[in-house]
Amino acid sequence: MTIEAVLFDYSGTLFRLEDDDSWVDQMVDADGRAFDVHEKTEILRRMTAPVEQLVQFGTDGQYAWDNRDLDPKLHRRAYTEVLRKSGVPTDDQAAILYQRLIDPLTWTPYPDVEEVLTLLAAQGIQVAVVSNIAFDIRPAFTTRNWDRYIDAFALSFEIGAVKPDPRIFAATLDKLGVEPEAALMVGDSAEADGGATALGCRFALVDPLPSQERPSGLLDALRGHGLSR
Repeated sequence: MTIEAVLFDYSGTLFRLEDDDSWVDQMVDADGRAFDVHEKTEILRRMTAPVEQLVQFGTDGQYAWDNRDLDPKLHRRAYTEVLRKSGVPTDDQAAILYQRLIDPLTWTPYPDVEEVLTLLAAQGIQVAVVSNIAFDIRPAFTTRNWDRYIDAFALSFEIGAVKPDPRIFAATLDKLGVEPEAALMVGDSAEADGGATALGCRFALVDPLPSQERPSGLLDALRGHGLSR
């Protein structure tokens, strides 16, 4: 069946939260020592891993973690605790870093995002963003005028379901009016994003590398399913 819609994950697929100079002064330990590059990389990994739980929680913290992508308050609770357990010494500092996490304008798009969106639009293929997330990522698209290419946003905290739960994919396909067999899901997690295959969607896996190390990952994913110029 011809592909009529492509569903994209957000974090690690279309955009990536990356280290830059704005993190340098904020990321220091209890003694005021700046975190080194490896420590910063690990903290960013813990904040953006799509499925893995990389720290241990108590009962309340575990509940917040398990439900983080369904409720903004639980999301804040869970990730603030992740930061504290990762060596960020104060609640104030953790709050500053958390605000950076939930600001979509601080996320870096992969180099081929615009080309992919225009390619799909030229072919009349609908596009949706399907994300396990508890904050609104639409500004990342509207500020670049990319929202004109997005036919639907399916965000877990708005839908009430988290990938790989089939309900989030079904809700997205309903919005688009597309059958599962005519949809391709592109994401960086075989476990979460690959859940779309339970409905009959096709799936393409991309590597959540730093953006400059993955210049054509999205284009390559589309080509693997016959979608190219």
